[in-house]
Amino acid sequence: MSDIVDLERRIAAALERIGHGVEALKSAAQDQARAEPAPPPAAAEGEAEALRAQLEDERMVNAQLTERVRVLNERLEGGTRELEETVAALRTQASASEKNLARLKAANAKLRENNEALRKANASGLAEPHLINKSMMEELEALRATRETDAAEVDAILTELKDVLEGGTHA
Repeated sequence: MSDIVDLERRIAAALERIGHGVEALKSAAQDQARAEPAPPPAAAEGEAEALRAQLEDERMVNAQLTERVRVLNERLEGGTRELEETVAALRTQASASEKNLARLKAANAKLRENNEALRKANASGLAEPHLINKSMMEELEALRATRETDAAEVDAILTELKDVLEGGTHA
């Protein structure tokens, strides 16, 4: 039994020494935590460096994509301006064509009226020089309107051909 008592005393002393050692480690850890953080191990440092490299790569890719978007926006704006100019030119051409067509219709209506009056005068045996002159003037006006309409169409065709030959996308 004396062996058991001796062993208990030795175990109690060992536990007391372990307790003092744990308290010393705790206070040292607290002091170190207050002082400055421990440097990361070499493996963590290598991983951090790899992550920094990946971050830098992503920033570079992001910058390239941002530049591409900017260039595409500039092209889009330029294309939009070009299309707006084309639409304005086509509207002007359409307006001119409408005016010429209205003028041609009016001249043809007057020409029909004069021809009808000439037929009636001819049927009654009366030759009216005034009606003949008026009819000739209306026919000349109709020919002028037709010529201007044709010229407007040729100008529109030439404009389209010019755009196609210069590499435009108009059809």
